[in-house]
Amino acid sequence: MSSKTSAQVIIGGRVYTLSGYEEEAYLQKVASYLNGKLEEFKGMPDYTKLSGDMKSVLLELNIADDYFKAKAQVERLERELQQKEDESSDLKNELVSRQIEQERNTKAYEELEAENRRLLLEKTKLEAALEQNAATENKEEKE
Repeated sequence: MSSKTSAQVIIGGRVYTLSGYEEEAYLQKVASYLNGKLEEFKGMPDYTKLSGDMKSVLLELNIADDYFKAKAQVERLERELQQKEDESSDLKNELVSRQIEQERNTKAYEELEAENRRLLLEKTKLEAALEQNAATENKEEKE
């Protein structure tokens, strides 16, 4: 675990000291986010007329809204990622099955080629034997 850090930040025009186990840059980023939210509200009509408590509640509600929207987006992206991982796994399994099938087909093809060569050789031998028998019979007839 990293050590505790402190950073001076400006939020809403006031200086605060934030402490945490995050880096100073992160603490500054949090303060910047809050300042951005406050700037959004300052542009709203009647914001300045609200009490301090109402302004705080408005800020808290908006931050909670951002949080829940971000959380919903993360959950949606996690579901999409899981779906893509499942599809990828299915495709990998299909690829392996097709590779196994290809290997089986290649082996069967090679076996058929070998059988074809054996049969062609046997055919050639039988034709030669047939020609030899025919030649022998012709020779015997002539004698």
